[in-house]
Order: sequence, then C-alpha cells, then structure tokens
Amino acid sequence: MIESRDLTGRALRAEKSLLRPADMFLPVERPDFVAASPVMQELLSIAEQSAESNAKVLITGESGVGKDVVARYIHSCSSRRREPFVAVNCAGITETLLESELFGHVKGSFTGAYRDKRGKLQLAHRGTLFLDEVGEMSLRMQALLLRFLENGEIQAVGSDHSQARLDVRVVAATNRDLNDLVASGKFREDLLYRLRVIHLHVPPLRQRPQDVQALMAHFLRRAGRQLEFTEDALRAFQRYRWPGNVRELLNVMEQILWKPNRGLVAAEQLPITMRNGAGLITPLQDRRHHVADDLYDALVNHGASFWEHVYPMFMARDITRHDLRELLRRGLSETRGRYKSLLSLFGMPSGDYRRLMNFLAAHDCRVGFQEFRNLGQSSRASSPKSPLHAATTGEDGPVEIARVS
Repeated sequence: MIESRDLTGRALRAEKSLLRPADMFLPVERPDFVAASPVMQELLSIAEQSAESNAKVLITGESGVGKDVVARYIHSCSSRRREPFVAVNCAGITETLLESELFGHVKGSFTGAYRDKRGKLQLAHRGTLFLDEVGEMSLRMQALLLRFLENGEIQAVGSDHSQARLDVRVVAATNRDLNDLVASGKFREDLLYRLRVIHLHVPPLRQRPQDVQALMAHFLRRAGRQLEFTEDALRAFQRYRWPGNVRELLNVMEQILWKPNRGLVAAEQLPITMRNGAGLITPLQDRRHHVADDLYDALVNHGASFWEHVYPMFMARDITRHDLRELLRRGLSETRGRYKSLLSLFGMPSGDYRRLMNFLAAHDCRVGFQEFRNLGQSSRASSPKSPLHAATTGEDGPVEIARVS
C-alpha cells in the first residue's frame, strides 16, 4: 500500500517552489530530495559537501532525473541561500537573446532595447546562477561565458566597457555528453574544465528502482491523498523503464489521481506503455540503454503511439532532437527510407503524413532517407523481390522523394 507517510531511507523534504520573477530575491526553500536508494544517498552526501564551497558544479544526467532539484538543493544548503538563485535555460533562448539575458544590454543596442537591462549574472550577484542545458550553447556564447568565469567581469550588449566584478557561483547542468561534444568540436575543452570542478551525475530512475515507491509516496503526500495499489500495478511501476525518469513518474501519478479509482489502483488503470512494457527489464539491471531503442520498442512492440507518447515527451524536453532523430533512423531503416510507412509503424493515422513532416521540419528533426533507400537496393540486388521491396520502388516512391527532399 502506498500512502501519505514518512519514506523509508534517507529523504529530505520541503515543498519544491517554482522560481517566479516576483520570487527572484527571496531565499530558495530547500527542495524535495527523495533518496531511498544507496546511489542517491551518496549523491545527497556529495551535494551537501559541495554546498560548503564556492566551487563550480557540473550536474549531468538524462532529462527528467531532477538536475534542477540538485542545483537548488546545493544553493539552499550553502552560505548563499539567502541570496538569489537565478536559473537560465540555455536551450530555450536564441544566441542573440541569451547574450542579453546573461550579460544585460544598454538602451539602443538593438531593435527593441528601449531601456538598460540588467542581466541574469548581475541579478545573481552574491548568489547562484544555474545554467540548464549548457551543452546547447553556441561556441561564441561559450567564449563569453569562459571570459566571465576567468575574471568575473561582464560587458553588457552595446556597452563599450566592462562593468564591475561580480561574485556569482555557477552551477551548470546538461543531458549531453560534453566529452563527445568536445571531441566533435562543438564544446570548448577549456570551458568544460572550468565548469567541471565538482561533477555530480544523477543516475536515471531505471537504475535506482528503490526510489520509485519512495517517490510515489512522496507525490501522494504532496497531493494529500492515500491510494492502494494492486501487486500487478506495483510490479509494473518497478519494472517499467521510465524513459522520462522522475518527470514521467510524476505525470503518471497525476493521471492516476485524476481518475476515479476509489482508492484502489489496478494495473489496468496504468498507461498502456506501462502495462505492455512492464516486462522490458528487471529492476536490478545496470547497463547502458539508449532512449531511441526504448521508444522504438514501445512504439513497434507495445502499442505506444507517436503523438500520444513520443510527441509530448519531446515538447516537454524529456527527449532531445538527437533522441528523436535516432528514433526516426531506426524506423526508416525498417521502412527502407519511406516516411509514409512510419505512420503505421509508429501508431499514427494514415492521414498524418503532412502533419508529421511539418512537425519534423519545424523542429529540425528530419533525417535523410537516401541511405536507407540504398540499403534496400543492395538487398534487392541479392534477393528476389518481396511485397515490401515492391512497395519501396512503387509508383509513389518518386512522389515521396520530391516531397521530402
């Protein structure tokens, strides 16, 4: 039975608050930090130790694991807790606006700059600046950030001189592998060294199944509800992969709370991906997984739908453009490069071809189909034609090429 009671294991609790502009200069309350598993208890201890210094911290982990909670927790435990905690989402702002957002601008520096504006770095003076999704920064912005980290000085957009030195502790987070980005020339190695003085990695929820039930109880306590789960339902929670991690678990719990369940939750009331995909893993598996593999398996083998499951995760930033492109590559490999055939493969209505292509184009997620067509031609050269081969080279093939190219 899951009910509103104290959690087992080490858990620190305080209502998590969203940072609103009106709260900018108010002390940040200590956020919820549920740590029932040994790995999260160790992370909690390291976070507390890091709070005692002013060293820069890099927090890594998949989307939805709670990197922002760790950052707020470090700030709330530090000597800066009565000063501002300022968060900036580097992935949600264009390069031009991000420079103004961080360093501020002077009146008339660009169209729409009707007055001087203080940047987030100035607002975070004596406090903490949280740079979320720092791996999405352009190389130019990385150079500007590196200069600030080296001397503490900023220069507002449109200003001809540097301003006074600032005292800001920087905590950065990313779901990208920065070492890979450095190797590919997309992230500055010197900036990585500056940011990664203390490195905290938050493991995905599938690698710490002990936290699942603790988080369930915590969400119910926050909602002021008591629910009982059947054994099958609890088993589904424990064995599900949670590609969206804690954020997805919270979403599932909110869905359950809004359903008429009379206090008892059965497996039939859980989302279809949890019911059909409950046996994908055992709770103690500890090996590298790829998000695209999980999504592809859920779509093709377990009744999930692209619009109902993948699309919301992408819009909520639970998965990245890279994850979505990798999913498309797996699908196009199966359909021999035919985007139209992805509709049935990924559980979409047959009339959604234009909607899918517009969505992919709008978010720069389209994948070229030519290499997959070439694979199909190679296989046809060594084997007799099958219905799928015939469909690949049918009359509508050139039409699709004209639309997609």
